[in-house]
Amino acid sequence: MFDIKEQIRKLPDKPGVYLMKDDNGEIIYVGKSKSLKNRVSSYFRAVKSHPPKVQAMVKSIREFEYIITDTEVEALILEANLIKKHRPKFNVLLRDDKSYPYIKVTVNEKYPRVLMTRKILKDKAKYFGPYINVFAVKQMLETIEQMYPLKKCSKNLENNKDRPCLNYHIKKCIGPCTGNVNYDEYMEMINDIILFLSGKQEILIGELEKKMNNAASQLNFEKAAKYRDKINALKLLSEKQKVVSTSDGDQDYISMARSNDKVCVMIFFVRGGKLIGREHYILEGTEDIERDEILSTFTKQFYSGTSFIPKEIIIDEMIVEDKEVIEKWLSQKKGSKVIIKEPKKGEKRKLLELVYKNAEEYLAKFEEKINKEREFLQKSLQEIKELLNLDKLPKRIEAYDISNMHGVFSVGSMVVFEDGKPVNSAYRKFKIKTVEGPNDYGSIQEVLYRRFKKGIEECELLEKHGLKVEEGKFSVLPDIIFIDGGKGQVNSAKDVLKAFGLNIPIAGMVKDDKHRTKGLVYENREVLLDKRSFSFKLIAKIQDEVHRFAITYHKVLRDKAMIQSVLDKIPGIGKKRKTELLKHFGLIENIKNASVEDLEAVKGMNKKVAENVYNFFNSKKQ
Repeated sequence: MFDIKEQIRKLPDKPGVYLMKDDNGEIIYVGKSKSLKNRVSSYFRAVKSHPPKVQAMVKSIREFEYIITDTEVEALILEANLIKKHRPKFNVLLRDDKSYPYIKVTVNEKYPRVLMTRKILKDKAKYFGPYINVFAVKQMLETIEQMYPLKKCSKNLENNKDRPCLNYHIKKCIGPCTGNVNYDEYMEMINDIILFLSGKQEILIGELEKKMNNAASQLNFEKAAKYRDKINALKLLSEKQKVVSTSDGDQDYISMARSNDKVCVMIFFVRGGKLIGREHYILEGTEDIERDEILSTFTKQFYSGTSFIPKEIIIDEMIVEDKEVIEKWLSQKKGSKVIIKEPKKGEKRKLLELVYKNAEEYLAKFEEKINKEREFLQKSLQEIKELLNLDKLPKRIEAYDISNMHGVFSVGSMVVFEDGKPVNSAYRKFKIKTVEGPNDYGSIQEVLYRRFKKGIEECELLEKHGLKVEEGKFSVLPDIIFIDGGKGQVNSAKDVLKAFGLNIPIAGMVKDDKHRTKGLVYENREVLLDKRSFSFKLIAKIQDEVHRFAITYHKVLRDKAMIQSVLDKIPGIGKKRKTELLKHFGLIENIKNASVEDLEAVKGMNKKVAENVYNFFNSKKQ
């Protein structure tokens, strides 16, 4: 038995992270402190003086554990990681994690490339961003590609020449692999691109105008026209980026709007004085929490998950408790000083007000959307209840589907919808073990048998230890089961439930001749669905989702088996070479069509092994 009072007395007066747990051992809150003893004990003193949310949390605490760290910065990093991993219900949580695109210039290579990436590596390359609009990034890269015919492949050209690829012949690459490229001219193109991506378009345009005028004065009008085209393209791209600051540094502007139990945090990304994008986040669990604490929590969670840290973070209400620790942590992460500011006036304050207005507007739209969605789902479930004459509203729906290719790589999928919304964490996939050949009936029975056998075992175990059934993975039983199929699949499923003594309604989701949702099979009758109804839209969504989930798993197994059965048969191809080949070519089909020279250029390959791969695939073609 965990004695909270006794454990509080043993707490060290050191920095660290504490994890509060409920009676099921689930982590319900993660926090950090420079003194674990003072912070943890404060929760259990004068409980009624705490905000309602903290009071509710304290009532749920049955035990806690802690991790000592050397510094408060280390505690902050660990806290952010644990919140992201466990997503405790009493912590303020971001609704989702986004991975932003960056533009990478591989100056760590002899002949640098320009490409899009979502990860910043410590590889001495130059990174620009983050950008919010992926389409805009691709547009920018297309413009750069038109202006500068740079190397696009990842071949190592340090010491050797190579046969030029198609890009060279269609003039999309000047062909460093031929060995006939002036290195200084190539790097001049790279420097132009870096200037542009750094926000110094005016300097670059000025230099290009000088070169254009110089070429024209020498009557080299063709060369002057090329400079003119580059200038026009750069001006067009520059016009799309709004100038919002006289500073040429990198800044993030953060503000928040709140309404009832919801908070929207808006962040504007300013790079080189220009607004390159914005992003919004809806935060959960913010009731009774002060504004500065919400902004502090957001800052920690957001920057723990992003690769790029700006020089300045401009915030509309100063973080009180953790400001210095957060600055120190971000400075360590960036490798140079990072400052958090709250401007009271001037252009930065005006921009923050704009950020706030955007947050307020988005929150209003978000609430309107949520209310419409809630109304739609409620009507959908009510219609399903009435259509099938169910005893209660089907709050938890489980749907099942089988996927195989002529009985090979047969898999089953289970998706869960609660209150009409998908619960991805409850999805399950099954590799069919006991059924051979294309037998959907037998496969459905195996999947349901395994699912409900596990569920009953979990229920018995949880009840034995006095724990809540809701916490189990399979222990929560559905209000209705949907099977992708007709009467045969439904009757097969009923046999399994009957064997377990379970009385759960089962309906089959049937499709028309064009493989679109048509209706339900229930109690040996077909219930046609009105395509304009709420219930049709929800059932069609469930049927598409369970089918997608099954197909995805089936493809994973099929592709994995194909890779194992094909590449593993080639002499000289081990795990590392196989990984590098797939990383380089992407698909088996591309490896099949590659030349010996292309195969040899892959990292870790040599001529002999490249010839083995080439001969393995091409001998079969003859």
